[in-house]
Amino acid sequence: MSRSDPPLGTLFIVSAPSGAGKTSLVRALVSTDPGISVSLSHTTRAPRPGEQDGVHYRFVDRASFEEMVAAGELLEHARVFDNYYGTARAGVDGALAAGRDLVLEIDWQGAQQVRALMPHAVSIFILPPSSATLEERLRGRGQDSAEVIARRLREARSEMAHYAEFDYLVLNDEFDAAIYELRSIVTSRRLRRDAQVRHLAGRLAELLSE
Repeated sequence: MSRSDPPLGTLFIVSAPSGAGKTSLVRALVSTDPGISVSLSHTTRAPRPGEQDGVHYRFVDRASFEEMVAAGELLEHARVFDNYYGTARAGVDGALAAGRDLVLEIDWQGAQQVRALMPHAVSIFILPPSSATLEERLRGRGQDSAEVIARRLREARSEMAHYAEFDYLVLNDEFDAAIYELRSIVTSRRLRRDAQVRHLAGRLAELLSE
């Protein structure tokens, strides 16, 4: 396979503003499709109750994270408040080379970084049905003050302005419809000719032989 050829597996970038339901959709997708999994991010924040290293995140100290950045080992990274988050390239490359599909849940800025390094990645942006619904979902969490919710809504509008940078848009109004559309994107990518030619090489050779 040449450098211009896509890897055997596909990297799906999924982004969305807070409250759009991205995480629930991704969980539903991977729970019913054994051929796809979520790429684990590295983070410098402390594990929350119930979180396990290697299951929810790969927890590292700040010095180790900064060494990874300096060595160019991360596909993307960002600072969120006082903690750092990033995606190690080695794990992604290994999974894709083995023919496994991966989902990378990151914001639009991280998506820009990944697309620049991995042009064959498929990017998907999840939209809420309306601003009112988005605000209702954020308030329904019962975790944030009115001030924080107002800030999150401003940030969400700023994030949604980048929708045109993505390959696909999925409106998360009715959950079942949204997950169907998300699965359809994954299926259509797997059925592309370039992917099928490699997966069905032996079958094609047998069918075309005399």
